[in-house]
This record gives sequence, C-alpha cells and structure tokens, in this order.
Amino acid sequence: MESYLEAAQEIAREAGALLVTFFHRRIGYNLKGDFDLVTEADLASEKLVMERLQARFPSHAIVAEESGGRQSSSEYCWYIDPLDGTTNFAHGFPVFCVSMGLERSGQMIAAVIYDPLREEMFSAERGAGAWLNNRRLHVSSAACLKDALAATGFPNRKRHKSINVHFYHQMAMATHGVRRAGSAALDLAYVAAGRLDVFWEFGLRPWDMAAGLLLVEEAGGRCTDMLGAPHSLLTSPHLLADNSLVHEETLQLFRDIFAGRYAVPLPDVKTAV
Repeated sequence: MESYLEAAQEIAREAGALLVTFFHRRIGYNLKGDFDLVTEADLASEKLVMERLQARFPSHAIVAEESGGRQSSSEYCWYIDPLDGTTNFAHGFPVFCVSMGLERSGQMIAAVIYDPLREEMFSAERGAGAWLNNRRLHVSSAACLKDALAATGFPNRKRHKSINVHFYHQMAMATHGVRRAGSAALDLAYVAAGRLDVFWEFGLRPWDMAAGLLLVEEAGGRCTDMLGAPHSLLTSPHLLADNSLVHEETLQLFRDIFAGRYAVPLPDVKTAV
C-alpha cells in the first residue's frame, strides 16, 4: 500500500510542476463539445501521469478524463484527473489540482489530490487516515447547517438542464454561505481538511471524485448520494459529502427541495428593476 501512495504522490508532484509551467504561460484552450474546455496542459499532464503509472504498475487499469484510459483485467484501477479545474486554469484563476485515486476490487484504497500552486498534498489510504502534507486531517466540528460553509459546482455539460440552482439558493439561506470554486476534487479535499463542512454536486464523473471520496471518509466524514443512499462511483447521479454531523439535516433539506418544498421562497426578479 505504501508504495502505491508514495508513487502517486511523486507522480502528482511531477504533473503539478508541469501544470504550473503551463499556467504561468497563460496558454489557450480548445472546446470539446459546446462548453467543456481542454488545454495543452490537460493533455500533457495526463500523458505524464499515464506513462509513469504504466511504467510502475503495468498490469493496472487506468481511467483518465481526456483519453478514457487503458483497461485491463487487473483488480486495480486508477482514476485520474490530470487537471481538475480546467476552466479556472484556462482563465488564470488559481484553483486547480491533480487528482489520483486507486481502486482495488471496487473499493478505493489510496488517494492523492495535489494543489501545485499552494504545494498542498492531500493524501489518504484506507484504514490509515487522511493527511495534508505531514498533518493528520479531520473533518470539521460544525454540528448544524446554520454554522456550516458549503460548496457545490455546476456542470459544463447540459448546463441549461441543471436544477442545482434550486439547491444552491436553499443551501445559501440555510448556511453561512455556498462557495463555487470550480474544482470538485479540491472541494472534497477541503471537506476532509475541515475548511468546508458540506459539498454536493450533480453529474460528477468518477475521476472527479474518486480520490476525494476516500479523503473525506478517512478524515471522518460521510459520503452518500443526495437522497441518503450508498454512493456508487460509477452509477450514482449525485453526491453529498460532509463532516457527518450535518449529514441528516442536509439530507432532509435536499428531500424537501426534490419535493418542491422550499424553506425560503425564490426572490422575485421583478423587484430588481
């Protein structure tokens, strides 16, 4: 296990250093679809990560954002996001990371999320806790939503169909506020670190959250879908991750929103003109 985690940390640092060189050059971007951005940095980082993993663990499967990855019959599978926060990166907004999670027989066993601009290495291995550099992590002690800081994201794909604005409004009213920083992996790492109390999002891909799920759980948090069912990396339509103390209260609020029951009515836009 230690060799897997150490290898992932080393590779993430190398990929992160590569991303920083691209970031300071303010490179351009291309579109994949109508809204999804991809940069030269995404592709270069993914190439580096995949080459390093294949050299060290040639039998392992790899699932990566840009290439789809290399499948095998191995019980081990890496989920790789070589640049989580591409839109931020492309615009010079300094919130992005490298995310790597290792699954064995359907269970996440090792994870790293590396923020190269802040040199913050979030890591976890099953049964051994979560860490930020050399400091043990634990989720926050906020006991209710009114004392919580939350985060979420909005999809690039099919953004016109996203219902998350309803959840955003109600959570903004129920908490100290909602942040939308643009990197789901870092949001999950921040829940593990106690910087955020709650994170939720619709339609995440496995590589967006694989590493973050293990970090939250090993830091003492809880992850389910937004209705409280066990979360599946491959099939769940949405994710709720929190410090476990506010989990049931958040689920009840979400159930009400799904049912169209709003604690605070949406404001009337006509009053602004």
